[in-house]
Amino acid sequence: MAIHLKSARVERWPVAGEFVISRGARTHVDVIVAEVEGDGAVGRGEGTPVYYHGETAEACRDQLLNAAPHIADMAPAEARAAVQLLLGPGAARNALDCALWDLEAQQCDLPLWYLAGSEAPPTPRVTAFTISLDAPDTMAARAAAAWDAGYRLLKLKLTGEGDRARVAAVRDGAAGAKLIVDANESWGQLDILAEAEALAELGVEMIEQPVPSGADALLDPVYAPIPFVADESCQVAADVGRIGPFYDGINIKLDKAGGLTEALRLADAADAAGLSIMVGCMLSTSLAITPAFVLAQRALWVDLDGPALLAKDREGGFRYEDGRILAP
Repeated sequence: MAIHLKSARVERWPVAGEFVISRGARTHVDVIVAEVEGDGAVGRGEGTPVYYHGETAEACRDQLLNAAPHIADMAPAEARAAVQLLLGPGAARNALDCALWDLEAQQCDLPLWYLAGSEAPPTPRVTAFTISLDAPDTMAARAAAAWDAGYRLLKLKLTGEGDRARVAAVRDGAAGAKLIVDANESWGQLDILAEAEALAELGVEMIEQPVPSGADALLDPVYAPIPFVADESCQVAADVGRIGPFYDGINIKLDKAGGLTEALRLADAADAAGLSIMVGCMLSTSLAITPAFVLAQRALWVDLDGPALLAKDREGGFRYEDGRILAP
């Protein structure tokens, strides 16, 4: 049952056009891929460095190489438990944890969803399509193109300046779309209630991370007409008790949580606290989306468009049809 790290490598994947948020623009994404081998089977996992934590793909690869000797004599389930202690939350642990889940599923001849405790196979889910930050007319044109491509749930990146104009333009460009927005921590100096009310009038259904992480108490006196969802403020299950009083839901990303193991714990903690679940992703290929898709079956909002934002995905990846994400 011994396992070994077959490969830990960095891969670069070009983005379709340019992906822009309030923190900057991306023309490509570097991911870390872990491959673990045992009993003739090879499990694979992918992680995208969490840039706002200062992670780099090269540093994540080094973390994998350093952790590998400590789990070499373990079975996959035992190794997953050890990895939670060996590595902190982030892309390296995500890649290795998900590779170990994949390996265990193959060795047990069981589907991942069953091994992860789901009651039924994953089904297609409506997914958001991200409209990256730009001038209002450009965002409107992108929204119209996304609508024409079949996407009915659009997620807008905002910056804290001119947000109402951007949302209004997108509403004009895709009048029938459901809209959610990601403020990326940019509303700390704004009248949060006034902004939320204005966006609600434009049909926005949810606001993600309006205030900086650590400044969540700014939301305490705000009784907004639409829900707030924590992203940067909620990384792991232990964060739920701290941020729960200020938010209506949490966005679970496997890279933040450090793998499917912690992401499942985070979902359980959200359920126990009465918080809605959103499952999101970083820019990534379909390899990273496979475990997230299992978790997305429990989510109210699904935002798994990472592969759809790339110039090209891995062979045999997820399909996006009529605004839904479908398993290969």
